[in-house]
Amino acid sequence: MCRKTERENWEHVIAVTNRKLTARPYMEQIERICLKRPEAVLVREKDLSEEEYGRLASEVYAICKRYEVPCIYHTFVQAAREAGAAAIHLPLPLLRKHGGKKGLPEFPVIGASVHSLEEAKEAELLGVSYLTAGHIYQTDCKKDLKPRGLGFLREVCQSVSVPVYAIGGIHMGSGQMEEVMQAGAAGGCVMSGAMRV
Repeated sequence: MCRKTERENWEHVIAVTNRKLTARPYMEQIERICLKRPEAVLVREKDLSEEEYGRLASEVYAICKRYEVPCIYHTFVQAAREAGAAAIHLPLPLLRKHGGKKGLPEFPVIGASVHSLEEAKEAELLGVSYLTAGHIYQTDCKKDLKPRGLGFLREVCQSVSVPVYAIGGIHMGSGQMEEVMQAGAAGGCVMSGAMRV
């Protein structure tokens, strides 16, 4: 089977931001990511206050808009509302708290992070547009936790009807994107590789 090039792979990538991983000025790095034309940029800087996050995310949103790359807000619903963002990504407890799609009608796209088959099914019932499932491979973000692996990913993909994106330890050019897509994922989330591209 012919291996896809790294350029083609970015079409299936949700680039996840982490300002602590970039050696360049943050907004310059966001532009570099957008030049790769990922499927979306997920602004994950959830350690900030909502006010700080809102300011940072609005700058990212403007860059994404210029490059016509979808920008997904993470965790901070009010900041996303104020920006007029079309997409929000929430941890499952926050998705529950907001009542799922019914409580977030202004967002055409709603994503959720899941870590079990039960969570995936619950998130789908709450009306998500897509899921991130992980962590699939060993990652520095979760050094002490064993990866859930491709079998878990395959099971989630087969059990829900919404697109599933693998997350955790995915490195561009390693063949992992091909592996997760062969397991049924719509693509993968890349953080360290995106912040160092």
